Amino acid sequence: MRVVSFATRRPVTVFIFALAAVVFGGVAFRDLAVDLLPDITYPSLTVQTGYEGAAPVEMETLITRPVEDAVGVVNGVNRVVSSSRADISEVTLEFSWGTNMDFASLDVRERLDQVRLPVQADRPVLLRYDPSLDPILRMGLAGGGSDLIALRLLAEEDLKRKLERLEGVAAVVVSGGLEEEIQVEIDERRLSSLGLTMNQVMTRLAQENVNLTGGRLRDGQTDYLVRTINELLRPEEMREIVIDRSQGAIVRLEDIARVYQGAREREVITRIDGREAVEIAVYKEGGTNTVTVASAVLERVEELEEEIRQIDPQLELTVLTDQSRYIRDSVSAVIETALIGGSLAIVVLFLFLRSAPKTLIIGISIPVSVVATFFLMYVAGVSLNIMSLGGITLGIGLLLDNSIVVLEAIQRRRDQGLSVVEAARAGASEVGRAVIASTITTVCVFVPIVFVEGVAGQMFGDQALTVTFSLLVSLGVALTVIPMLASRKFFAAGEPVEKVRHVGRSNPVTRALSAFFDAIGVGVALVVKHVFRAVSTVMSFLLRPVLAAFDALLRGITAVYARVLRGALRHPALVVLAAVVLLAGSVQLIGSLGSELVPELIQGEFYVDAELAPGSRLEVTDRRLGAVARFVREQLEEEVQSVYMVVGTSNEQGGAAGERRENIGQVNVRLNPPVDVEREEAVMSRIRNWIDENNSSFAGQTPPVAGTALVPPGAGFVSGSVVADDSLKYRFGRPTYFSFRSPVEVQIRGHNLALLERLADQVASRMRGVEGLVDVKSSTEGGNPELQIIFDRERLSTLNYTVAQLGAVIRSKVQGDIATDIVREDRNIEVRLRTDEGYRDSVRDLRNLNIRQSGATPLPLSAVADVIETEGPAEIRRSDGGRVALIEANIVGRDLGSVSDDIEGILESTQFPVGFDYSIGGQRQEMERSFDSMRLAILLAVFMVYLVMASQFESLLHPFVILFAVPFSIIGAIGILYLTRTPVSIVVLIGGILLAGIVVNNAIILIDYTNRLRRAGKAKVEALREACLVRLRPILMTTSTTVLGLLPMALGVGEGAELRTPMALTVVGGLLTSTLLTLIVIPALYLLLDFHKRDVDPEAVAEAAAT
Repeated sequence: MRVVSFATRRPVTVFIFALAAVVFGGVAFRDLAVDLLPDITYPSLTVQTGYEGAAPVEMETLITRPVEDAVGVVNGVNRVVSSSRADISEVTLEFSWGTNMDFASLDVRERLDQVRLPVQADRPVLLRYDPSLDPILRMGLAGGGSDLIALRLLAEEDLKRKLERLEGVAAVVVSGGLEEEIQVEIDERRLSSLGLTMNQVMTRLAQENVNLTGGRLRDGQTDYLVRTINELLRPEEMREIVIDRSQGAIVRLEDIARVYQGAREREVITRIDGREAVEIAVYKEGGTNTVTVASAVLERVEELEEEIRQIDPQLELTVLTDQSRYIRDSVSAVIETALIGGSLAIVVLFLFLRSAPKTLIIGISIPVSVVATFFLMYVAGVSLNIMSLGGITLGIGLLLDNSIVVLEAIQRRRDQGLSVVEAARAGASEVGRAVIASTITTVCVFVPIVFVEGVAGQMFGDQALTVTFSLLVSLGVALTVIPMLASRKFFAAGEPVEKVRHVGRSNPVTRALSAFFDAIGVGVALVVKHVFRAVSTVMSFLLRPVLAAFDALLRGITAVYARVLRGALRHPALVVLAAVVLLAGSVQLIGSLGSELVPELIQGEFYVDAELAPGSRLEVTDRRLGAVARFVREQLEEEVQSVYMVVGTSNEQGGAAGERRENIGQVNVRLNPPVDVEREEAVMSRIRNWIDENNSSFAGQTPPVAGTALVPPGAGFVSGSVVADDSLKYRFGRPTYFSFRSPVEVQIRGHNLALLERLADQVASRMRGVEGLVDVKSSTEGGNPELQIIFDRERLSTLNYTVAQLGAVIRSKVQGDIATDIVREDRNIEVRLRTDEGYRDSVRDLRNLNIRQSGATPLPLSAVADVIETEGPAEIRRSDGGRVALIEANIVGRDLGSVSDDIEGILESTQFPVGFDYSIGGQRQEMERSFDSMRLAILLAVFMVYLVMASQFESLLHPFVILFAVPFSIIGAIGILYLTRTPVSIVVLIGGILLAGIVVNNAIILIDYTNRLRRAGKAKVEALREACLVRLRPILMTTSTTVLGLLPMALGVGEGAELRTPMALTVVGGLLTSTLLTLIVIPALYLLLDFHKRDVDPEAVAEAAAT
């Protein structure tokens, strides 16, 4: 081959190119972004719209349905789902994978701009789910005696600004604590007696709190700016504002209201180890290195801790979650497994070769290929993550294959008497085409990845690229660097070396420099030669017993294989039949393996999402979740590192804002290292059991819950006497990067809410009896306590009022309105105006609320309306334009596929009324979609391999024979998955795709050499026997290095192993059985199927005679 000839003639050029590849790769490695996973763009958008005080029914009618109608017709939308709860509407659009989400976002935003929503509703917010948008750090600021307003101010005005200045930090979000607000609470009786209204007070506050420009005034040669300075700065100034003087007396604000510096009504409570705190979430800029940014933030945090202790020694800034820690540990684990695997591969090479120089020559291919791969990763925009590094680890065992085959061929040529240079050229050229074909077959299996939909296609794209890059570089190394090194003087064992002709050295200066560098090269080569000869001698002496045992084992394997091969060639049909029977038996085990979408990452962290009855007050939720957190902190002290709790919200994930409701919360638990799945599940089980045992002890202790005045929408909240079921509903979860859906989701579709609730409760009750199913929760559970105001329209018309007018009055008095704001030290403080709490503290107060808009005589609400205490839906779910009930659950101890089958049986045995149906979604739906596309990818991969081999062999039959290695690899893959209790997942199927390209390599080399021998005139059986025995050693070497290179990954050690181990197990198991069957079944198949007589090639005959 020309490239081999070039490499042996121009060693310096080859060395320079290899050195450049290593240098550029090292520089690129320094600049590669580091993340846990590749960028996964989920094809979904969520439209979130707030409407404070509105009930679920009103949210559905006034917000959700108009938004659905507007955005549901956007191009590429596959599914529209929505949720309507008190105060909030969420409409989620699911697009086809591969949709350009930037253009989709613009299209959705244009549609939203055309929607007409109630004036009081917030502007719709468009959110995208993206795991990379999660905060890289969450911190908590707490202090023993600090007041919560001061904590919030310190976090927002000081810490936030300092952290946002750091390079790579996109934003810092502060939550928890108390926010400043000026409270103006009106005395209803006093206001009525003076014949004033809330609108008048609000107007006066806005009019008095202004700074206006008065233009310019010129006096002589001076030009003045005229300004009216009337901005309010303190509550004391506001009290002096004159509200009215129409009746001869001056009425100031302090005469009719209490004005004081207070805080907004609490929406969120954050606690760290029981102490109330302020949460600080740090977000990084897109494309930046997570580890680098987090390290910079943590360094700055250490400095800030010293600063805040000077303010108050009791203040503490605690790191709650740190993405970079898990990323560092995961990346380090991958690198460690790669180093161990590479070392094991080098050791087994030495056992085969028994020569340090030869082992070094092949070993060089690992660092050169890996480091050069980093440069290609940088060019392709691939980050360092556990998937791309996993691809490099997968490739390490494969990197040696090409070099082993080439060097083995060179060594065989040397054993036949050729000089080192001639042996390097002849040996590398002999196997060059086979090596190229085997590499291309491995690389081409990744082409069908582009057809894989869902998470799998995006997650494994980086891995496919890194394996491809490393294999292509290793091919170049095997055909250039290996022949070049094998032809150098230090590789020779004293025999004469062919004089290499130097090119372009006619100039005397050039000749002198060339001679100088040649002398250096020769000197270095001699030193290296003697060093490695000494090392080889010492190692051979020290490892003499091991080497002797290994030689004996190898001779035994060869002898046994020769007898087995002889029998297989005598009875080929029987051998093939036995292999097919074994394959059929293995396939029967697939059903017992189970299935799942993606293995769950065990990070030593989990959370408990908790929910009380709808309408429960924030303080009640805080107390109930506080009891759970206290149990974890006190009873599980030896297991738990830290506990922090957020009440009133669920933490946002993937950039999507979390829910904001007073009856929900989340307890986050971090365990002490080291962590494994059994220990984490055991801690979860203890918490789950404690909640179940203590749920009843809280019965009756919950104070009256908040009710909602729902007609008209947005009137606000008051206390009531409605007592809801106060049991704590909960769901465990782990931080996830792959899916925003629950493992199990059952949708029941129907319009009637009451019947929908009954059906959902019935199905949920039966699902709780399914083994392995926990945290079963229905969206219809628990009604929302409501105070429904039904107006007497005739009475309203008599009084010349409208429903809209009185609805606005009720809203302003119960919920309040922002009248104005004041500026203090560069921050705006809102001024909230509403009725004094004594007039809106109970249902009775609501009924007696004065709704008259003018005049001194009060008009109670009860005079024109009935206030009815009732219960409405807590949440209304919709899917593709119809109402649905959603039942969600988690899985413990079983696989997703088998649990889904049990649920399918429950649903099929349930009687659904006319107009109602069901579907199973969640991760199962994603799993089925991904599995279907993965099966197609595997078939396409096999087809691609066949095309490459057909082109290589110029035959349609021989590739067909070689492809039998692929189904036979399934035997080992299924067997090892069965023994290790590993369910089938997309990680396993990716391993199957990789197998399709690997297992044919040995068969390619075997069949290629058989055809060479037949062209040289040998009979078919004789050629098969000789080819199998000659190629046995390199096949054992390549298989051993690949298996040992993957062994550390298969053992599942280190963080992130859940995503590496199933793939490595699949490849190891499949490769072991396919190698065994390749050496036995492929020759038998060849003997049975190849009926063509080969033409004798004179050149091949001459070559055979010469060797």
